[in-house]
Amino acid sequence: MGQIRLHDVSQRLRAELPVWPGDSFFDCSVTAAVSQGSSVTLHKISLSTQSGTHAECSRHVRDDAMPLDQLDLTAFVGECELRDVSAARDRVTLSDVLDRLPSKLERVLLRTMRTPDWNRWPSGFTAIDPDLIDALAARGCRLIGTDAPSIDPETCKLLRSHHAAHRAGMAILEGLVLEGLDEGRYELIALPLPIHGVEATPVRAVLREVD
Repeated sequence: MGQIRLHDVSQRLRAELPVWPGDSFFDCSVTAAVSQGSSVTLHKISLSTQSGTHAECSRHVRDDAMPLDQLDLTAFVGECELRDVSAARDRVTLSDVLDRLPSKLERVLLRTMRTPDWNRWPSGFTAIDPDLIDALAARGCRLIGTDAPSIDPETCKLLRSHHAAHRAGMAILEGLVLEGLDEGRYELIALPLPIHGVEATPVRAVLREVD
């Protein structure tokens, strides 16, 4: 058997992790330590559900939507198409990527940033046009992923792309680390944590190279 090549596409959760303006910062503190006489070492973690690389569902924008722990996990596992759209500005549109994708697909990951700095908040990041969400849904897409912090612009209040994903029953991954990867087909594994009732959780997202 050949070697399985995995690519970790997750941000590291850490105290310096940039967060959405006004959101909670990540914090990890020691509550018990072997070095201080305890029989075990334990930590306490405090974080936003939207910290770093995270899975998200429609509960983020609609109170009547299903929470993340009730979504079908198969949306977050399986073949995906990765495409570079870093030439796009403001929003990734139909003309930026649709003709470079198969006519049928279940998962799409979009690299919007050429050289991201994961120690700074990426103000002015490139969002995803809601018309593209609709077009991907028509091709059978169940999950849209991006390296940006959101599929909608930072200053947008209408959140049209999130609502388009809701209409399509499409899951969302945001904050992926995609630089250095070739465009093409991969297997995605990015399971959300089973936290009851929430709209998002951090994930350990991995891409496996496929033949």
